[in-house]
Amino acid sequence: MAESRSTGTFTGAVVIVTGGGSGIGAATAHRFGAEGATVVIAGRTQEKLDKVAADAPAGSTIVTRVADTSDEQAVTSLVEDVVAEHGRLDTLVNNAAVAEPGTVADIDGDTWRRIMATDVDGVFYASKAALPHLRTSGGSIVNVGSVSGLGGDWGMAAYNAAKGAVTNLTNAMALDHAGEGVRVNAVHPSLTATDMSAGIRSDDDTMAAFRRRIPMGRPAEPAEVADVIAFLASHDARFVNGAHIPVDGGLGASNGQPNMG
Repeated sequence: MAESRSTGTFTGAVVIVTGGGSGIGAATAHRFGAEGATVVIAGRTQEKLDKVAADAPAGSTIVTRVADTSDEQAVTSLVEDVVAEHGRLDTLVNNAAVAEPGTVADIDGDTWRRIMATDVDGVFYASKAALPHLRTSGGSIVNVGSVSGLGGDWGMAAYNAAKGAVTNLTNAMALDHAGEGVRVNAVHPSLTATDMSAGIRSDDDTMAAFRRRIPMGRPAEPAEVADVIAFLASHDARFVNGAHIPVDGGLGASNGQPNMG
């Protein structure tokens, strides 16, 4: 069971977390749930969502919903159903993402479109559906980007492009909707200990290279990213808008250069 750190910060709030079946999404759901929010986690696999709900801190309210964020109608129905059932929406966390390796020279068109559909279209669909309700609540959107969207890396052309789009979409929404009382921010993790990165983390040579590049010498834990997401959604961040916060162990400070220490 996840560690409870209940403070009641989000008591009465309603939060949607896409990609909530594992990794950063699961940790984020647990964090909001421990602090009193009603959390609706969306994902493609009911079994994964059920496990996240079962493992939540005691007293959490976690509701599961199967939805493919690349499907506009499914995402719109998700948001409308949540508001109909719970009466409001305070925070949308756009976390759902997929990643596959490949350069522009060797990636195929179907893979490119699949990554864009989930990683970019899904953010657009969910945000569009949520905005009318967030205007009413004075809520916020937190997008889960990536350091790969702040600067390119090798062999991940589609993922780099998708997360770069999320970066600038965050900027556009922060500018367009601040006057309506809606804040939009993003977190940008580096390598994180999730199912998505399991292949990378199982390769000793690759992990040795990452440890040299990341000054703190290790991947992030999902809960460490969730902590920053919760801050951005909280009252403590009430004047934070259009921010891009790397959760990268100092990788950005080193400009991606190897740690020579």
